[in-house]
Amino acid sequence: MRRLVLIDLDDTLISRHGAMTAWVARFSADRQLTPEAAQFVENVLRDRAQPETFDVVRDHLRLPESSAELWSAYVAGIAARVACAAGTLSRLDLLRAAGWSVGVLTNGASDIQRAKLSAAKILDHVDAVCISEETRARKPDPEAFRTAAARCGFMLPADAWMVGDNPETDIAGASAAGLRTVWVSAGGTWATPGLAPDHISPTVVEALDFLLGRPESTR
Repeated sequence: MRRLVLIDLDDTLISRHGAMTAWVARFSADRQLTPEAAQFVENVLRDRAQPETFDVVRDHLRLPESSAELWSAYVAGIAARVACAAGTLSRLDLLRAAGWSVGVLTNGASDIQRAKLSAAKILDHVDAVCISEETRARKPDPEAFRTAAARCGFMLPADAWMVGDNPETDIAGASAAGLRTVWVSAGGTWATPGLAPDHISPTVVEALDFLLGRPESTR
């Protein structure tokens, strides 16, 4: 029986936070920003970055570049700083060889998410990619999960799992859509009352190993 796993991109398959912090440090050094200004940029970009975010950055810092130029620099800079570990990529291949369909489900703007996927060499190791800007459905909306499943050839409910780091968008959203879930904790403690993931793994490699070790379900 075919099985499905959808996997989050940012801070699950790749370290978005690490790439963003490194980019902000270089951006700030190049422009000789004060520590306060550098912290402002990091705060603005921390949770979500899109082209309009750089309207805020440009206006606050009175930068000479256009917002479009700043966004393009950010896309290129983040893509240059992300990687997917070889051990993670090999497990994606093992899952597919074991009969799993593997999809990436991510919120974000299409250009930066596809740049990251390409730079991290993920595209050759998955069956489908679903990006919120392209589908008009953002996690935790159940429609995002249904669309991603459909791109992998599944109709929910099915024998399907979601792997991700965000309790709200990944775990709560997937649960509402009928998927079972693995929370990638990165050493954190689950603290969302009234909801629990089906499994907790400290890293994405261990999350994928958990799925590889599961027997086939009759669900």
